[in-house]
Amino acid sequence: MPITVSPRRARRGPLVLALLALVGLVIPGAVWAAKPPPAAPVTIQLLNVSDWHGNVDPLSVFGVGNLGGAWNISARWAEDRQSYPTLTLTAGDDFGATPALVNSFDEIPAVLAERLMGIQVSTFGNHNFDKGTTFLQEKIDIAGSPSDGTNAGDAYRYVASNLKNISSNLSGVDPIAYFNVSGVKVAVIGIVNEEAPTLVFPGNFGTIQPTDGVAAANKFARIARNAGANAVIVITHKGVRGFNGAGNTDPFGELIDFTAGVDPDLVDVVLGDHTNIQWQGSIHGVLVHENLSFGQSYARTFLTVQPGRGGGVLDKSAEFVQPLAGALTDGNTKCPATGYCDQAVVDMLVPFRTSLGVVYNTQVGDSTKPISRADQCGRSDGRLCESLVGDVVADAIRATYGADFALTNSGGLRAPLTCPTGDTDPSSTDFCPASLYPIPNGGLYPITRGKVNDVLPFGNISATVTINGAEFKSMLERGVSAMPGADGRFPQISGFCFTYDVNGAVGSRIMSAVWANPDGTCSATAVDLTAGSSYKIASNNFTLSAGDGYPDFSSRMTTFNLLDDDVAAWIAAHTPIAPAVLGYPDGRINCYDGNGVGTANDCPTLTVSP
Repeated sequence: MPITVSPRRARRGPLVLALLALVGLVIPGAVWAAKPPPAAPVTIQLLNVSDWHGNVDPLSVFGVGNLGGAWNISARWAEDRQSYPTLTLTAGDDFGATPALVNSFDEIPAVLAERLMGIQVSTFGNHNFDKGTTFLQEKIDIAGSPSDGTNAGDAYRYVASNLKNISSNLSGVDPIAYFNVSGVKVAVIGIVNEEAPTLVFPGNFGTIQPTDGVAAANKFARIARNAGANAVIVITHKGVRGFNGAGNTDPFGELIDFTAGVDPDLVDVVLGDHTNIQWQGSIHGVLVHENLSFGQSYARTFLTVQPGRGGGVLDKSAEFVQPLAGALTDGNTKCPATGYCDQAVVDMLVPFRTSLGVVYNTQVGDSTKPISRADQCGRSDGRLCESLVGDVVADAIRATYGADFALTNSGGLRAPLTCPTGDTDPSSTDFCPASLYPIPNGGLYPITRGKVNDVLPFGNISATVTINGAEFKSMLERGVSAMPGADGRFPQISGFCFTYDVNGAVGSRIMSAVWANPDGTCSATAVDLTAGSSYKIASNNFTLSAGDGYPDFSSRMTTFNLLDDDVAAWIAAHTPIAPAVLGYPDGRINCYDGNGVGTANDCPTLTVSP
C-alpha cells in the first residue's frame, strides 16, 4: 500500500538558532524589509535671460515693438513659476553698459530689479568689471543682502569657477552653488569669458586671472556629481558668433567650442550669453542655448530628473519667449491696464526715474535724420561697418580737441542717439518726453542728454595722443583683425578713410588710408602710415589704454572730460547736426576681398541705410 508522508516542520538545532540570533543582532530587521520604490521623476524649469545689461525698461525693437524690461519679465516669470518648480538665473553682464536710468545710479537699480525678478544665481561677464573690483564687490554685497526696506526682493548670489586669485579681490563668490528644486539637487557652475580682462579698462580685474573655462567646468562638475547632484548646469559668458550654414545652422563661436569641450557625462546644460544671438541645440548630448540680449527674449528650459542619490536628467528641452511689453502710465509710475507688469519693480524705479528725468529729459539738439546704433551692413550693434552714431561720436571728439583723426571702438556705443519716431510718446522711459512729439518735427529728430548717455554709458574719458603713422596703422590693424567676424574692437572713425583686405593676414590687412574732405567724404590725399609721420589722435581712455586689445598708449595720452559730456556739448553747439549719407563701398571704412571693394563674398554686404 502506498505510504503517506505527512509534512512536518523542520527542527532547528541549538547551533542554528544561536547563529540566527547573532545575525539578528548584526543586521537590523529593516534590512530584510523590501526597499522603498525610487522617487518619481520630477520636471523642473530653468528661467534665464542673457546679456541683460540692466535694461529695466523695455527695449524698442523696430518692426516688433517693445521687448523685455524688468517689470514685464518679472510678471511673466511669476506666472511661469506656477507651472513647474523653478530655478532662475543669468550668465553675466547683468549690469555694466546699462541705460542711463541704471548707470547714473551706480548700477543699483539693475541689482534691485534682479532681486525683485527672482534671479537666484549669476556669473560674471566682462562688463561686470567696468568699474573695477571695489565697485563690483559693492554690487555683490547688495545682491546677497537680506531683504529689508533698502534692498527689496530676495537675495541672489554669484558663482565663478575659473578665476585665479578671486579670494584676494572679491568675497562672497563661490565656484559652484547647490539648489534643492522640489527634491532635485541642482549644481550651477559659473564660467567667465577668458578674454574679459582685455575688454575692460586695464587693471579693473585687480589680480584676478581667468583660467581655462572647459577645465574648470569639468573639474567642478565632477565635484558636483560626487556631492550627489542630479543635474549640473553651467552658466557661461560665452556666445555664438555666427553661422556657417543657412537658416542659423552650423553655429560657431566660443559657446560652441566650450560646450564641445565639456564632459557630457558630467554636464547636462550650458547656458550662454554675451553675443546677442538666439540659438539652441545639442552638442554631444549637452543642451546649450543663448538668448537675444537686453531682455529681447528669455528661455524656459525643462528638465525631467530622477531625484535621489544616483539620479540624473532623463529628458531636457528648451523654448524661447518673446516678452512683448505694454507702456507704463501715470508718468511711468503705474503698470499698463493690460499685459504683464510687476508693480513692485515699477515702484522701485520711480525715485530713480524722478531724480534723473530733471536732467536727462532735457533736449540738447536735433539731427536731420535718425541716428541708430546699427551700421550700414545691417549689424544691429554696429560692429561690422561704419555707423552714423559712430561717425557722430568720432566727429565730435576730433573737432573738440583739434585732432587730425579720431577713432573709437564700436563696443563703446550702446544705443540709438535720436529719439524714436512716432505720433505719441510711447512710454517716456527712454528720456524722450512727450513734449518732443510728434517726431520728426519739422524734419528734425531730437537728441536728449539721456540719449547721449545711453550711447556712451561707461563713463569713459576723452583722450588724445600724438603717434607716428606706423603706430596709427597698428591701431587700424587691430580694429579690423576680427573681420569678417565682429566684436567691439571694430573702429568708428573721423578725419580719414581707409581700405582693408578682409582676406589678408591679421596684422597686414590695411591697404591704404586717405584724408577726409571737410564734408566727410574721402579725398585723394594719402595718409602716411610710416614711422616718419606724426598725427594727433582723439579717442577715449579705454581704447588708448589697450582696451579691446588696441596698442597701449596710456603712458603718453592726455585725458580731458567725460566723453558723453563732450559729445553732448558738441551736438548742442552744432545743432541741427547733419550726418553724412553713408557710402559703401566709398565710405569711411571700405572692405576688399580680391573681387572688388565691397562686392564679394567675404566683405560685409550693405543691407540697410540708417
